[in-house]
Amino acid sequence: MGTAAKITIEEAWEKLFDHCNIIATVAHEGSFRISSSEINKVKEARLMAKFDQSAQLPKIFQENKLSILPITRGEYLIGPFMTHIKVEYTAVRPLPVVVPALQTLDPANLYSEAAALLFAYNSGIMTDIMESKNIHFTVSGRMSSGNFSYAIRDTNNPAIHHTITVQNAQIEIDAGYESPEAFCICEAKHIAVEDMLIRQLYYPYRLWKYKISKPVIPLLCVFSNDVFHAFHYTFEDIQCCNSIRLVKHQAYTFMDEVITVADLITLWKKIKPTTEPDVTFPQADSFSRVVDLLSVLYERALTREEVTLQYAFDLRQTDYYITACTYLGLVIRTTNDDGEPEYRLSPDGQRIMVQGYKAKNLALVQKILERPVFNRVFELTIHTGALPDKQHLCRIMTDAHLTIHQATIERRSSTIRGWITWIMNLTPKPQPELHYG
Repeated sequence: MGTAAKITIEEAWEKLFDHCNIIATVAHEGSFRISSSEINKVKEARLMAKFDQSAQLPKIFQENKLSILPITRGEYLIGPFMTHIKVEYTAVRPLPVVVPALQTLDPANLYSEAAALLFAYNSGIMTDIMESKNIHFTVSGRMSSGNFSYAIRDTNNPAIHHTITVQNAQIEIDAGYESPEAFCICEAKHIAVEDMLIRQLYYPYRLWKYKISKPVIPLLCVFSNDVFHAFHYTFEDIQCCNSIRLVKHQAYTFMDEVITVADLITLWKKIKPTTEPDVTFPQADSFSRVVDLLSVLYERALTREEVTLQYAFDLRQTDYYITACTYLGLVIRTTNDDGEPEYRLSPDGQRIMVQGYKAKNLALVQKILERPVFNRVFELTIHTGALPDKQHLCRIMTDAHLTIHQATIERRSSTIRGWITWIMNLTPKPQPELHYG
């Protein structure tokens, strides 16, 4: 096939599907077995076979309802496998966490999975989750899965189960905590995720379930927007990975300072709106995801494809959210050593993301309200106690003479709605009178 110097994961898989006749083989035999060495001919297998969220699956997988699973240290199985489960964020009120007085543990700098897990351990979050004061951080890193077989549902017909045989595939455990009563295996994410790859909990669960006598607790830990979410799962049928069930969702926060509506109004009164930047008006409805993207870029600059991989976007979403960050002056585009465009935090972005909870979020609010349309909508929301309705938002955008086509204004209005809602919900209790008009 030959190796392209610069080829995307999408393009690489299209080459492999065509060269190996994967779709026809799956239709005839139920699955297709492929080796790392075969994948490496096109692009590094490590990058090609790990899709933590379903949105990351290449288009050719999604169109054919296929997924990929590791079965040995150097082989994978492609087939119509139901590999992901939706993450259910229940309406729980985050419990406050006392920040330990440790100079090397900075709650304003939890921008990696490892940092978030260390904070969870040292702050008492894991003690609360495991309901034990005597827990130890005992396991982390890569290891062998051992040998086992399991059932997985078919994406076209959930009543059909495929049998997968695993022989010493490589697995990775982000953290393992042991108490006298139980052992907890953690899969950590430092951004909010919509779904997760079941095998990231199931393979370690199968390994440890038969190695120790204590109950094994599969736990998904999500750290996003200064809230630590813990999802406690169980597998009701150990032989079937799709038997995963959520037992409990808990949430924790170390927000040591409260942001009040008065704080927001005081800040808004000091802001002098700027002119609209020479950047496309954003189409990125969730400002929480904007903050998560800034967190991803905090540690290093990333290319467009790397953002897509790390943040579970598709390429279109990547463009939307990078544009949103650029619109606010928080991300800049540069070029890496290979001549590829990459994105990094601007000096303002760096300055903001190292601050504590209250200062960071008020600085982000300021960045939003410096934009004229957002400033005007915030003013109306404060004065009336309700967000303007869609028609009113579109009228405000039209009057601002934005450089976007009239036909897209209605879609972009949902970004304004989402960002102003995010601002108002920074306060301890969203105002009862705040609602969509």
